[in-house]
Amino acid sequence: MPMYRKVNKNFFKTWTPEMAYVLGFFAADGYITVNRRGGQFWSIQIVDKELVENIRRIVASEHKITVRFGSGKERTSYRLQIGSIEMCNDLRRLGMRERKTRSLVVPNIPDNYFSDFVRGYFDGDGNVWKGLLHKDRKKRTFAIYVMFTSCSFKFLKLIHLKLQERGLRGGSIYRAKGNYFRLLFSSNDSMKLYEFMYNKSENGIFLARKKVVFEKYVILKNAAVV
Repeated sequence: MPMYRKVNKNFFKTWTPEMAYVLGFFAADGYITVNRRGGQFWSIQIVDKELVENIRRIVASEHKITVRFGSGKERTSYRLQIGSIEMCNDLRRLGMRERKTRSLVVPNIPDNYFSDFVRGYFDGDGNVWKGLLHKDRKKRTFAIYVMFTSCSFKFLKLIHLKLQERGLRGGSIYRAKGNYFRLLFSSNDSMKLYEFMYNKSENGIFLARKKVVFEKYVILKNAAVV
């Protein structure tokens, strides 16, 4: 007989900043599974233990976090798996499916929570880079780039359109070497994204190691270190 562990089964029923963030993160790094007995589970698995612990706290879960030790170039990762048919059905209602890799959709997110959803997806399947461009030239440029990755072109396209509605002017989607797409933003839009994603996150949830890249860029740029 399976052991019952507490969790807030109503978590995905009502929009909150925390719910939007976790939903965005799930869209990037989560999945639903159904076992042979009909049990249904939603899971997230990432290399950042602290973030998994924060998500477990937010959903009021007593479930264990399991460890998958890496070997070679593979990093150790941490998984939170929660068994709940009700929560899985709520995720399906929001557009998350068992095989969502190519069919991922952007839910109908209230405007107040779109930045939280984007930040959650960014923490899961986004990347930020800062550094010098044109190092071989006399005039070098200090830049920052933000990328979102997905196997679903439609998902990235809709994210792009919604961000343009909120003031971003550039950005481009291209197919990478693997079977996936990337939405790339250059410096000006990357800093607009920084303001957009973190404008109300001081008491919220975010992946610190990504946020600090933006903050270091601001410090170095203001100090004119190139």
